[in-house]
Amino acid sequence: MCRRAIVLAGGRGTRLQPYTVVLPKPLMPIGDYPILEVLIRQLARHGFERITLAVNHQADIIKAFCGDGGKWSVSIDYSLEDRPLGTIGPLKLIRDLPENFLLLNGDILTDLNFTSFFEAHAATERLFTISASARRHVADYGVLDIEADGQLTGFREKPAMDYLVSMGIYVMNRRLLDLIPDGAPFGFDDLMLYMLRNGMPVHVERHQGYWLDIGRPDDYLQAIESFEKRKDELLAGGKSGRTAV
Repeated sequence: MCRRAIVLAGGRGTRLQPYTVVLPKPLMPIGDYPILEVLIRQLARHGFERITLAVNHQADIIKAFCGDGGKWSVSIDYSLEDRPLGTIGPLKLIRDLPENFLLLNGDILTDLNFTSFFEAHAATERLFTISASARRHVADYGVLDIEADGQLTGFREKPAMDYLVSMGIYVMNRRLLDLIPDGAPFGFDDLMLYMLRNGMPVHVERHQGYWLDIGRPDDYLQAIESFEKRKDELLAGGKSGRTAV
């Protein structure tokens, strides 16, 4: 059976302006390659023979660069939104999705082993699996704890908060397509809140390795620097680095 990946490549990249005034965000270069090409090369190495690019903004530029995927020995096709549909809504336009498929944002840099991640989901009856990364946020200021009358009860100097974040990489079962409205925006947050409200299980896999979202200028510059150090590893397809949560 052909292993399928859907790459979300239709965003406007407003947080990354002015870089994205000319180029769509997935085609922003890191080293010698656009970020989208790095992802396609990784997917090809992990046996994803067919890749569908969900496009909207500057779709013609993405199509001109990626073509049919032949230069990476994969089959690439396109799903075009005529208006923004969020992160999950575009799936409703794709009529031939297999029972399980990989879904990922087109602007991430990671060493995740897509094969291990996909197969762990496909070997079970899971509906939705999220790849997650640990993050730590350190406050820029000292934090004051006070009572209603203004009395100080505590002080914390630049406290840190640890949390897990979605990496923008998922494996999804086709049964969930019935939850997506036709022709209306529907995001990852909408799907997660619906599934939680209705007691539908969502599995999380903690990734212990490298991950970076290039959505902001600072992150994009960090990605350029990181890629030069990790290029061989990333283009070789990454590592497993996953732990069930």
